[in-house]
Amino acid sequence: MEIQRDITSQLLEWKKSPRRKPLLLKGVRQCGKSWALEQFGKRCFNNYVVFNFEKTPELEELFSDSYDPLRLLTALSAHCGQRILPEETLVIFDEIQLCPRALNALKYFCEDAPQYAIAAAGSLLGISLASKEGFPVGKVTILEMHPCSFHEYLRVAAPSLAEYLGNVTLTAIPAVLSAKLETHLREYLTVGGLPEVLDCFLESHDIWKADIILDSILQTYENDFSKHIPARDIPKLHLIWKSIPEQFARENRRFLYGKVRSGARAKDLEDALQWLQDASLVHKVACAEVPEMPLLASIDRKAFKLFPTDVGVLRKLAKLPPATILNSQDLFADFQGRLTENYVLEQLASLGISPICYWYNPVGKAEVDFLIQEDDLVVPIEVKSGHSRNAKSLKTFRATYRPPIAVRTSRNNLRLDDGLLNLPLYLLGEMPRLLKLARTQNNHIIGRKS
Repeated sequence: MEIQRDITSQLLEWKKSPRRKPLLLKGVRQCGKSWALEQFGKRCFNNYVVFNFEKTPELEELFSDSYDPLRLLTALSAHCGQRILPEETLVIFDEIQLCPRALNALKYFCEDAPQYAIAAAGSLLGISLASKEGFPVGKVTILEMHPCSFHEYLRVAAPSLAEYLGNVTLTAIPAVLSAKLETHLREYLTVGGLPEVLDCFLESHDIWKADIILDSILQTYENDFSKHIPARDIPKLHLIWKSIPEQFARENRRFLYGKVRSGARAKDLEDALQWLQDASLVHKVACAEVPEMPLLASIDRKAFKLFPTDVGVLRKLAKLPPATILNSQDLFADFQGRLTENYVLEQLASLGISPICYWYNPVGKAEVDFLIQEDDLVVPIEVKSGHSRNAKSLKTFRATYRPPIAVRTSRNNLRLDDGLLNLPLYLLGEMPRLLKLARTQNNHIIGRKS
């Protein structure tokens, strides 16, 4: 079953842009970058050609003598046996990080041949972007792709439910539909959002087959540690990676270097941590000391939480069996509640929301899970894994800063209550739209009171 990806709309905007530059599509390994570009080529161009530098390493020779775009296109056309036409052919460079000269050549495609549609993707491309060596700074458009969101999964698993959610307003979801949606959410939390794993589960409905694929992908991630970083840093990378479940299990999920290795400090491990970020394997969520626009102006760079890019990966790292989630009476008990927070972060990232921070008040030990910028507002988001409405930290935040809109996401039903948007976990994909509705409705209520 094909999972249609939301990034297609951004790819279409790129294609139509009058100032189009070559495209770089970055993201964690196995999140579907190559597939998305090929599907885009099929549907939106007369033709597309793929040059994969991993499968065909001899392609590198074509870039050895010249950066002239027309000469390169002539050679590439001869190699693939197809004409490459401006505006009609999408040229895809896959695994481009394996050919630094091809990456640098994008600069010359931008300057001398903008009429050609050039798109590139690659595993660990973020590492190349971070190095800046031979990188065409300012000459490419960079898009980031994430694992499949819950809504992307739902469009295949239950299209009618996905369509229904796309049209809800600020009224409660009928219980019969909410129960079905929670079942799909439970499956997604177990499997995660990596396309190959989801495809297997959707086709076979066999969680164990899907789990085997997820395990192999996790092994691929860990194999990358030894392939792409200096030998001296490999142990540090493994230590950080393996410590993530322990960091999550703590009451305060703030990342502590000392929990990675006894006595370790930031200067000992931060280079390895940066590698995980550049590889898109983790999200780093910093603490915003003052919830004001812009959030990045008030972050404490020493206080942060670390989230794996995919909730299924976190489950595997924690060695949590699928049955624990699928068959649990309390869907979000114990560590499963930590999965919920990771799930929420993953959905926010898939919506393109940035920056994402959290807030902590050491005096009262109040903590709000996430802060985001929505138009001209800072919106606090509290994550509750079950049906509890007890959110003392969010109450403290609202009493202190008086945000016009706040979000509490949980298993409770959809409701707007005095500026507090109660959002079911399965509705996070609709949050931007519902926030606008809530803000408008709340303004009307305040206007009537005044």
